[in-house]
Amino acid sequence: RWAVDMDLAKFFDTVNHSRLIRKLSLKIKDGRVISLIHKMLRSGVQINGEIKPTEIGLMQGGPLSPLLANIYLDELDKELEKRGHRFARYADDLICICKSRRAAERTLASLTRFVQEKMLLKVNREKSHVAYISSPQTKFLGYGFYYSGTKREVRLTIHEKSKQKLKDGIRKLLSRSPKTSIESVKQLLAQKLRGWMNYFQLADAQRWTQGVDRWIRRRIRQLLWKTWKKVKTRIRALVKLGADPNQAYYWGCTRKGYWRISNSHILTTTLTTDFLKQRGWSWLGCFRG
Repeated sequence: RWAVDMDLAKFFDTVNHSRLIRKLSLKIKDGRVISLIHKMLRSGVQINGEIKPTEIGLMQGGPLSPLLANIYLDELDKELEKRGHRFARYADDLICICKSRRAAERTLASLTRFVQEKMLLKVNREKSHVAYISSPQTKFLGYGFYYSGTKREVRLTIHEKSKQKLKDGIRKLLSRSPKTSIESVKQLLAQKLRGWMNYFQLADAQRWTQGVDRWIRRRIRQLLWKTWKKVKTRIRALVKLGADPNQAYYWGCTRKGYWRISNSHILTTTLTTDFLKQRGWSWLGCFRG
């Protein structure tokens, strides 16, 4: 129930090319593949229009970087397996689970020595820490953890930073003044939510996603209300959606703020969940398996 969260300082910028090529050569017998990878590593970076050679480090943003990182750190995996630790690692993100705080602190100290002395990498001591498994400090690839004392089991959750990042992205997409068409907003929102739900499908967060879905639908209603700029347009749209003409006139002339109106009775009963879904709008629940 205690986690060792180790962070490697500037890992992708400090990978030793010679050491990596040597590791690759042990498994890959085709010299052309090795040569191609070596050329990619040394292809350089463009800074202010000037191409500078890359003596160390991995290029970031491509699919090859995490693969090479996994190969480079395979030695660390073997060491952890030899010691009998329970751990998970992807690229430079590592979490190791221990039974007690004392064991976790001892593990962190020994792993730090191994990484720095044997693998010639640097450990970020400020970000590397020992924490309880349910602590907000503990996260792995965007996931958090919850320990149920009664069932004596650990469940995967969505870490608070991942939740906030999603809401920030949606807030930007569903801005009251979008920089693209409404149809484009629908497509971009669906793409974002589908990818997000596929990534976090292992998390136990149904209650949280239901709350976020209500918030997303409210932002959609706010956006649509904003697009009905004129009073006549709002009245006509509300009547067309089945609202009482008197109520439509009252709300069409209102001076209340957009966010407040987005949660009003007139919009929740006209721009209903089913109506929004039929018009191609989506939220997290639309992609739940």
